[in-house]
Amino acid sequence: MKEKFNIIFFSGTLDKALAMLFLATTAASMNMEVNVFFTFWGLSFVRKKKSFKNKNFLQKIFSFLLPSNKEKLPLTMFQMLGIGPKAMKFLMKQTKTPSVSELFELAKSLGVNFYACSTTCSFMGIKKEDLIDEVKDIVGAAYFLQQAKDSKITLFI
Repeated sequence: MKEKFNIIFFSGTLDKALAMLFLATTAASMNMEVNVFFTFWGLSFVRKKKSFKNKNFLQKIFSFLLPSNKEKLPLTMFQMLGIGPKAMKFLMKQTKTPSVSELFELAKSLGVNFYACSTTCSFMGIKKEDLIDEVKDIVGAAYFLQQAKDSKITLFI
């Protein structure tokens, strides 16, 4: 039986997404089962597009304010009106650090499992069709905790 490594991805920022992907791909390359549970602002990473259909007023505001995919994530610090993420991506290219997209493709090829939080999706008005195809399922906290129960490592990013 494979060792399990679980990540709760709560943040919707580029720097934390990189940390999540570095850890997920490293664990998967070490033959661990990796499960990433996207919740709250972390759902920005797995959203396809902004959707306003069939949402109440507050859900529309959240949909408007949250980034719509992994390529548009802000930084935790030094956002500087959008210059910060561009500078970071430039530096990553200079240092030959894989991009978020490259790391995500690697994570998929290594079999990392991606899940979205059902409670957060429900109150933010996010449907399965609003998420990228790589999200295996929308699951509840009980499902994730069952996965984490048998795990040596669970991180909250």
